[in-house]
Amino acid sequence: MTIPVQDLHALRESFDDNPRRSYSLPSRAYVQQHYLDLERDIVFGKTWQYVCHVGEIANPGDYQTVNIQGHPLVVLRDRQGQLRAFYNVCLHRGHELLEGSGNTKTIVCPYHAWCYKLDGDLMSARYSDWMEDFDFADFKLMPVQIEEFCSMVWINLDKDAPSLAEQSGELGNEILSYAPDLAGLKLAHRKTYTLKANWKSVVDNFLECYHCAVAHRDFVTLVDIDNYRVTTHGIYSSHIAPAGKTDNSAYDVSEASVQDHAVWWLWPNTALLRYPGSPNWMVWRFIPIDAETTYEIFDFFYEDDTPTEQQMEAIEYIDTVLQKEDIDIVESVQRGMKTPAYDRGRFVCNLNGFGESEHAVHHFHGLYLDAIDTHLKSIGAVTDA
Repeated sequence: MTIPVQDLHALRESFDDNPRRSYSLPSRAYVQQHYLDLERDIVFGKTWQYVCHVGEIANPGDYQTVNIQGHPLVVLRDRQGQLRAFYNVCLHRGHELLEGSGNTKTIVCPYHAWCYKLDGDLMSARYSDWMEDFDFADFKLMPVQIEEFCSMVWINLDKDAPSLAEQSGELGNEILSYAPDLAGLKLAHRKTYTLKANWKSVVDNFLECYHCAVAHRDFVTLVDIDNYRVTTHGIYSSHIAPAGKTDNSAYDVSEASVQDHAVWWLWPNTALLRYPGSPNWMVWRFIPIDAETTYEIFDFFYEDDTPTEQQMEAIEYIDTVLQKEDIDIVESVQRGMKTPAYDRGRFVCNLNGFGESEHAVHHFHGLYLDAIDTHLKSIGAVTDA
């Protein structure tokens, strides 16, 4: 189903650049499947998506597969050590080529055994001499933009998209100022969740701590909430707070070498985090499955590839306490979105960057509306905004 142009224009109704005057996105954008169908193209098809830590594809032949909203892809390191990304699709009959992760010398299709080099060139095709006018050069795997950014590997389906380093401004410098050891950390644990909520509801909740004192009683003892600051920049926002000054009820930080809660959200659906404790890094991905279902992947990185007992305590707090609280919140919001009682909400904002404020949610909604405007212009339906 195609969304009428007038409905897309109407998304900006009551939205104001000043968050203290603004209303949020309407509920229909959170509950109707055809909005996600459009977002798959104009949002997820044009933004930088996280794949893995660079250490996970450190050696020639290492590869990782990923699916970006229905597009099977593979990232790998070729024999010369160069990072590459391709659609994970054989050009003979469209069969997917590789599964999961691993190391390989060549890419062999499991259907008819067409074989590709790690640079994407077709190397062999069984009985290809039976065909007339067959040119191996016509069957090179389709490349995808790939970038190493802050020791993380990212891909973008838009071949014309500017680099992530260029788009994100000072994000790289900010991350490395808080996590200078990021390159040497190792994937140690993964948690996954399926939520009955739209992906935008999940991001909305992540981006504000207005609810923290009410819903996250342990979290507000882990950080110094009075000195929590949220700042918006371009395509990301930063959420920074020192560790709490007293004993907390979340997890043990008595021997913590990391003394700050430092979090970044990157448009549209990736969170990058460093919590108080031992040296650590987290990447959280909010992946839409359908209009009312989101799949989350939480990756935890530490100095060793097996978490210590103390690190597992922090993971279990996130898993069994903080995440459970947030899942209950966003699933309740999703149920409310489906009723006639709710259409749009207001933003409770402190423009001085105070953490208990919703200005980062307003920033997210503005970026979403910018993507809608870009789409409207591309189809000749220019907005007045």
